[in-house]
Amino acid sequence: MPEPDELPTAPSAPTGLPGRLELGAFSVSLSVADLEASRVFYEKLGFEVTGGAVEQNYLILKNGETTIGLFHGMFEGNILTFNPGLTNRMERLESYADVRAIQAALEDEGVQLQTRAEDADGPASITFTDPDGNAVLIDQFF
Repeated sequence: MPEPDELPTAPSAPTGLPGRLELGAFSVSLSVADLEASRVFYEKLGFEVTGGAVEQNYLILKNGETTIGLFHGMFEGNILTFNPGLTNRMERLESYADVRAIQAALEDEGVQLQTRAEDADGPASITFTDPDGNAVLIDQFF
């Protein structure tokens, strides 16, 4: 992925879309046994590598506005990932819900967080699981 300051910008997320909490760009982070085999497979589905590095054991692939992260040996299971401040078109939003505001909203709703963002500005992340044990990561890059 390009550095955040290299991304095109958009003023804010489009209004009128469904949802009460602006979570940002969505992707699925897949824990894969063989990074190369997974890359080849997803390229057959039309995905292209847009970030990451084989020597760092992860690749980011995109097909249109759909993003998949392939990660080898970094975590167990798959993760639903949201990136506040980004659109699925990889535009940096000038106005967005900070991960700390999302954290507060989730805690108000009774969601039990596994990791919390510190009370500061800038990059931070939170993690939790859904009722079926699926991991969720909200990862703000800037």
